[in-house]
Amino acid sequence: MAGHSKWANIKHRKAAQDAKRAKIWTKLLKEITIAAREGGGDENANPRLRTALLKARASNVPNDTILRAVKKGTGELEGVHYEEITYEGYGPGGVALLLEAVTDNKQRTVSEIRHILSKHGGNLGENGSVAWNFTRKGVILIPVEDVDEDELMMDVLEAGAEDMKRDGDYFEITTDPSPFNDIHEILEKKYPIESAEISQVPGTTVKIEDEHTAEKFMKLYDLLEDHDDIQNIWDNSDIPEEIMNALENE
Repeated sequence: MAGHSKWANIKHRKAAQDAKRAKIWTKLLKEITIAAREGGGDENANPRLRTALLKARASNVPNDTILRAVKKGTGELEGVHYEEITYEGYGPGGVALLLEAVTDNKQRTVSEIRHILSKHGGNLGENGSVAWNFTRKGVILIPVEDVDEDELMMDVLEAGAEDMKRDGDYFEITTDPSPFNDIHEILEKKYPIESAEISQVPGTTVKIEDEHTAEKFMKLYDLLEDHDDIQNIWDNSDIPEEIMNALENE
């Protein structure tokens, strides 16, 4: 029975991982379809599509699946008509939330998001209520290990990025969105890239020093992230590392 139990646990964990991977792939493919619809199927002439393809390939989405998503966007294949919507709101502790969603049913999506927020200490806000505090930036993360900081700084500036700072175990490089793909390509030839994406960077942050509030916020964040229609979540929380570690160890 012990062997059976161990196998059941492994099987359950693998199923959970597969489900999560499938959900991530679905979100990446939605972004590819929309990017192709908005700017065409040529990644060299469509920076948004190029970024979406980079993320999909990094997540090991099969090439034929990626190609179908592009063709659905360009109209070569029939597909669902998606709309992009940004929702604004607040979470526990007054944390600002900017939620980027892709949906084929706006009424269903807003109803579900409102329900999640209200049930977990948050609320949906009016348009513009939090967006003013966020600026679109390209953000590239490079692990600190085995990287010479001065050399990286020179390469970052020569590539045309705006700024670089150390944040824990990573160097965080910020760029304007327009040259983001070019800067990413230059740096990845020489350095290991942990992640690279167009982000919404907050101008001011809200510090959460109460563990109970931080736990409520992280629970809300996980539920929003798990929603099929939410592509990206941007927030201005600032949770001390010791509180994050305590929550992870519970």
